[in-house]
Amino acid sequence: MLTLTDNAVLVIRDLTAQQEVPDGAGLRIATDADAGALTLALAEAPTQGDQVVDNDGARIFLDADAAQLLDDKALDAAVDAQGAVQFGFAEA
Repeated sequence: MLTLTDNAVLVIRDLTAQQEVPDGAGLRIATDADAGALTLALAEAPTQGDQVVDNDGARIFLDADAAQLLDDKALDAAVDAQGAVQFGFAEA
């Protein structure tokens, strides 16, 4: 199962704590077959069939393909000097 670093937990909780984001929201990671890549976006709730990872209030919703691809990975996050969030994956 995908794990989250402490930095990722803090960043995701900060993103979902914003006023315009509803309670229970999380970061959805899905596969984009057309681009051959993963997409990351805030989502109000998981989509049917999503695997939900909840780590200290930081919620991740993984579509089935992303869950399989990231099963042995760790999600990390950082915020740069301009305030942009950068996510990355590493071996768990």
